[in-house]
Amino acid sequence: MSTSKVSVQLYTVRELLTEDTVGTLKRIADIGFTQVEPFAFLTFGDALREGLAEAGLSAPTTHQGFIGGDLDEVFGAAKELGVETVIDPFVAPERWQTAADVAQIAEQLNAAAEVAARHGVRVGYHNHAHELENRIEGVTALEFFAGKLAPEVVLEVDTYWVAVGGVDPVALLPTLGDRVVALHIKDGPGTTETKDQVAVGQGSLPIEQIIAAAPDALRVIELDDSRGDRFQAVADSFAFLTAKGLA
Repeated sequence: MSTSKVSVQLYTVRELLTEDTVGTLKRIADIGFTQVEPFAFLTFGDALREGLAEAGLSAPTTHQGFIGGDLDEVFGAAKELGVETVIDPFVAPERWQTAADVAQIAEQLNAAAEVAARHGVRVGYHNHAHELENRIEGVTALEFFAGKLAPEVVLEVDTYWVAVGGVDPVALLPTLGDRVVALHIKDGPGTTETKDQVAVGQGSLPIEQIIAAAPDALRVIELDDSRGDRFQAVADSFAFLTAKGLA
């Protein structure tokens, strides 16, 4: 088991990963990573498993939509891959508008967690901006949602999208407490234009303060997109976190 607190969301290098799964994972390991976060892992099949093994990488977390899907298939496959936490990465904005709708999403996660437990894995949720933009009963929809979750359901907070949603991630993280097991660490000006994103440490987000607000959480580097080379941005992000003693 890796002792590193840093991972990388493979969506960042999605084109390379699709073209050459094994080779791309080896390149990531060469940077210094010991763990990665796959996305839609079921679509990569044996290539992902082989690539992780050949590169000496683990995947403690993964993104995979599972709400409304075949839960046993998803969680069984995750267990075989060595994944510990399966994170649903997106629930549409229109479902975050009312207390009843948000409570229903939480109920779906809670029910999925019971199935996941039978496979020895746990479930989590990853936010975008819309869960922060709407407020329910005086708090953000994400905070309201967290209050409806069973104790075993966790959160991966995308700190960049929190900022885009108009909320300070440094202030938000303590309100969510130990439920936050992972952070998406990304940088840029905090706009909805994903191409504005840059390597961690090269934008305007207070990266060190964000990490300090959830110091035990896994730090998952990600760029949704960029105007520059995203693989180089991953390497630069890793170098920044390492230089700051945050890797």
